[in-house]
Amino acid sequence: CLGCVMMRVCHLNTCPVGIATQDPELRKKFTGKPEHLVNFMRFVAEDLRAIMAALGFRSIAEMVGRVDCLDVSTAIDHWKAGGLDLSAILHQPEIPLAVRDHCLLPETQAAPPPLDTLLIERLTPALVEGQPMEIDLEIRNTQRTVGTTLSHEIAKRYGQAGLPEDTIVIRACGTAGQSFAAFGAPGLTIHLEGEANDYFGKGLSGARLSLRPPASAQYPAEENIIVGNVVLYGATAGEVFISGVAGERFAVRNSGASGVVEGVGDHGCEYMTGGAVVVLGKTGRNFAAGMSGGVAYVLDIDGDFTRLRCNREGVALESLEAPDDVKILQGWIRKHQDYTGSALAARILADWNQFQPRFVKVMPVEYKRAMERLAAERKAQAESLT
Repeated sequence: CLGCVMMRVCHLNTCPVGIATQDPELRKKFTGKPEHLVNFMRFVAEDLRAIMAALGFRSIAEMVGRVDCLDVSTAIDHWKAGGLDLSAILHQPEIPLAVRDHCLLPETQAAPPPLDTLLIERLTPALVEGQPMEIDLEIRNTQRTVGTTLSHEIAKRYGQAGLPEDTIVIRACGTAGQSFAAFGAPGLTIHLEGEANDYFGKGLSGARLSLRPPASAQYPAEENIIVGNVVLYGATAGEVFISGVAGERFAVRNSGASGVVEGVGDHGCEYMTGGAVVVLGKTGRNFAAGMSGGVAYVLDIDGDFTRLRCNREGVALESLEAPDDVKILQGWIRKHQDYTGSALAARILADWNQFQPRFVKVMPVEYKRAMERLAAERKAQAESLT
């Protein structure tokens, strides 16, 4: 990022150069200007021109396929390479003169309109008049950010409050592309039957998403990956229910959304500052690294979460005993079952006495202290008024 000095305190809101912070006093310290970036790109271009001139090239097109100009001796001699043979990769085949090594024809086929354009047309009564609507939809992994422009239309008309809950309900099936329902707005609900790629629910801003395997699936959902990495990245509000396992960095930098999932990869809840996460299964390593807010409930089936998988540097691990915690967690699991039909959620609720002792509550230490101080202040204020 322009002006970054790599202090590695992005999650602490104390960025000394005013980039990764919402503190107005620190933001004043940011001295970056658009002209700086323009100059940087110009210098990059000039350096590239100098290198091309030294090699005898007049254009980038002339460099395509010229593996004979690549110097790999330094890399091969490096001790880490250890005799690495790159000849198969760097082989230059004989190409007939009639065949070119790069495309020379301009793109003539117009791209089809984005799926959201069609959704906005179909959902005009809901957007304009607030009329509740439900539609069915088939999607493919080439269709990215489905629901994002639709959410923009909601926010443009109704602001941050969005539409009433479940005003727009989309029942989709297929394989979702990257950033499915990114920045989803309040009033939008999408139930997806199939699977999804990375950044599912990125920047979620109030929408509700659910993901479940196809009805014809014969495998246990809780033992199979159904969605990619960085689910709920930077989300601020909303709900996500996933019947299956997610990839790495689930809910990284989440600041207000809630998510229920049946397993996650490495670095779950990394740099999380708010919201709630329920993991009904195994986690990867380094869970809760840099987590400074929010709460997570993890079902520690194998008994190694506390010892091996959680980064305990800034969090406290507690057993699930407080009645309020039990009530909250049961509520999330019931909603998970309702929206995804999760067999795992059904088993947990049916045999709650066996599963409850296996849940671990992950709570950032400083966040807990702040919540306790706030509760004490509210109690004192209420007592003073009586």
